[in-house]
Amino acid sequence: MRKDDEQARATAEAVARQSYGKLVAFLAARTRDVAAAEDALADAFASALAHWPRSGVPDAPEAWLLTAARRKLADASRRRRTASNAEGHVRLIAEELNAVRDETPIADERLRLMFACAHPAIDAAMRAPLILQTILGLDAETIGSAFLVSPAAMGQRLVRAKSRIKEAGIPFRMPDAADLPERLDAVLEAIYAAFAEGWTDPAGTEARRRDLAEEAIWLGRLAASLLPDEPEAKGLLALMLYAEARRRARRTADGDYVPLAEQDPASWNADLIEEAETLLSRASRAGVSGRYQLEAAVQSAHVVRRVTGRADWEAIAALYGALQAMTGSPVVAINRAVALAESEGAEEGLALLDEAAADARLADYQPYWAARADLLARLGDAKAADTAYERAIGLESDPAVRRFLQQRRDALR
Repeated sequence: MRKDDEQARATAEAVARQSYGKLVAFLAARTRDVAAAEDALADAFASALAHWPRSGVPDAPEAWLLTAARRKLADASRRRRTASNAEGHVRLIAEELNAVRDETPIADERLRLMFACAHPAIDAAMRAPLILQTILGLDAETIGSAFLVSPAAMGQRLVRAKSRIKEAGIPFRMPDAADLPERLDAVLEAIYAAFAEGWTDPAGTEARRRDLAEEAIWLGRLAASLLPDEPEAKGLLALMLYAEARRRARRTADGDYVPLAEQDPASWNADLIEEAETLLSRASRAGVSGRYQLEAAVQSAHVVRRVTGRADWEAIAALYGALQAMTGSPVVAINRAVALAESEGAEEGLALLDEAAADARLADYQPYWAARADLLARLGDAKAADTAYERAIGLESDPAVRRFLQQRRDALR
């Protein structure tokens, strides 16, 4: 690949990582046609890869892409219009082509688009997935994995959800105070799912995933600042900061996986933890507990090990119990079982895992099998533990975690 081609591709990839959602939100803010905005932006990126190697990368690539995408939208609109609408259409083209200049800042419409995607007219189960795709550009396979849904089914549902925005004429605006609570959950869920996707790159070496985690924290800060009376917004931001504070501790210098219980607290980011503790404290003053506050409280009970030398497993088990009652999540059930094993013994934890196994979605869920293998090994059932480790290793895609699980499996022998 020639140097000019490399520079063009690198710039396009950087803009896609950093500004995809911002550009889609801006394009769709007027037409409310999210699918058309995505298609136009994809065409704009294709044009950039064709033109930039010859003409050079523009000083303001975001603005170049936005102008190109708006041309695509105008062209599509022209093809749909009849001659009787020609005069109005000419005005639309002129407006679209002249609306953006290189020196003009591009308005950030992401939060408005997020709340539009969380509108009651859209299926509640699809609000967070829709936000993930429109704001962060995640594909149906990645989103489906996060929500335990097949890629094909998720893709079809996303298409229907985007069509619904256009059909219902859903406005891109912050909802009224009375409408905020029912939409906020989907917005926060999407932000957290984006962070979780970025969190799967422990060392932060994959630019796309690292940017996702950073973007999620940025969106979390934005939501917390714009919604100062919403304790769950603070709880979510605290939760993400607790996790981000431990990023460097998740791998050794050689790249080996280090589980939370074995991490050196001195390697955690004290500033991020302090900020998270402050946010959680402020959220608790509202007197209303929610999912993200409880999950952040779990993390707070883990980081207390910096002072006491031991995580507060009794508190962690109790918090997961409250979370399970609130959400019914099988993932929470697994975490509760692990915490209960630490506070009351492996038998108690394994009994809870046996109950959770009734949920068919856990059959291919790696953390379930890893937790089961560990508890069986503690109870001396080496044969059953070996089988569970084999299953966990087969389901794990991270080489470092696979090595860690294999080492634990080998220790049984």
